[in-house]
Amino acid sequence: MKLLRNMLDKLEPTFKEGGKLEKLYPLYEALDTFFYTPGETTKSAAHVRDSLDLKRMMVLVVVALTPCVLMALYNTGLQANLAISSPEEVAGWRGQLVQTLGFGFDAASVMDNVVHGAMYFLPVYIICMTAGGIWELIFSIVRKHEINEGFLVTGLLFPLTLPPTIPLWQVVLGISFGVVIGKEVFGGTGKNFLNPALTARAFLYFAYPGQITGDTVWTAADGFSGATPLGALAAASPMQGMSVVKESFGQAFFGNMQGSMGETSTLACLLGAAILIAVGIGSWKIMLGVTAGAVGLSTVFWMIGSDSNALFALAPHWHLVVGGFAFGTVFMATDPVSAAMTDTGQWIYGILIGVMTILIRVINPAFPEGIMLAILFGNTMAPLIDYYVIQANVKRRKARYAA
Repeated sequence: MKLLRNMLDKLEPTFKEGGKLEKLYPLYEALDTFFYTPGETTKSAAHVRDSLDLKRMMVLVVVALTPCVLMALYNTGLQANLAISSPEEVAGWRGQLVQTLGFGFDAASVMDNVVHGAMYFLPVYIICMTAGGIWELIFSIVRKHEINEGFLVTGLLFPLTLPPTIPLWQVVLGISFGVVIGKEVFGGTGKNFLNPALTARAFLYFAYPGQITGDTVWTAADGFSGATPLGALAAASPMQGMSVVKESFGQAFFGNMQGSMGETSTLACLLGAAILIAVGIGSWKIMLGVTAGAVGLSTVFWMIGSDSNALFALAPHWHLVVGGFAFGTVFMATDPVSAAMTDTGQWIYGILIGVMTILIRVINPAFPEGIMLAILFGNTMAPLIDYYVIQANVKRRKARYAA
């Protein structure tokens, strides 16, 4: 590491003001601070000391996402391998374990699935980080400030929300829209009111729906068609009900089913939630609020039933393990920049997202997922929610201390 430190110190004058590559200083600064703590110290006497700076926060979020990344590699490969396997192999003990327990125990098959899944996930991730990183560098050079570590999280969240068959050129367009329109035009990290990763996905969702929705995009196998549980229910008749859902609840919980690469496993998301809550980054109030709002309204719909909509038959506990609900609740809704910041506001914000998710899922089968649009709606409402919470607090204090 001393050799690397010496090399960076020799390169520094080239990137400093007056050097040949001074305009690329943000790139040098990003590399330097990636390996070492910044050498600058606060000059004034009054400043806040906190061990959790932005870099450490983003690194911890990446750590929390690790279970979802591993599941993305495994499940993407698993679904592809099952699709291309012979009926005899699928009907064998390995296939039965996958269908009943949600996963197999054969170590060789696990590695086969991980390697196969990596062939689809890694290109999407690399392209996303490259394209988004270039935009971050451009805006850093123009604004003459350092490259922000926030993109490390955005660049990982976005690929996890995509199907494995997504064209790579659409990944470039999506992340470009999310970084530029969803964040940089508002001033960069910390000033955006929409979650950049969700903004990127929403752009692709409406611009290129054929490559991000439907029955043919979820499995990386040519000619294979398979619907997600929400997609199957949205297309089913009320008489069919839950019979169109082929996955067991355990399979849905573990995440071995059709869906976006990193969103299928509720278990992986719960592990991530435990990490975020333990280190004080993710708000448990928002997570619990989203869950309470979703369970509450879905229970009402489930009890009412419907003669025209099969999604009314989806029980409340099923809503928590299908689609991107768990992933959105843990990693998207809790974004500290675009979420509500007051304690009471976080409860209201979370419940609003949960209620909106079920409304979109059940009432409008054209959008059976729901959580993406619900979180973006919550993002736009978060400043208003915080405003009224603060104003109500001010009124109570005025009444309490009125002379």
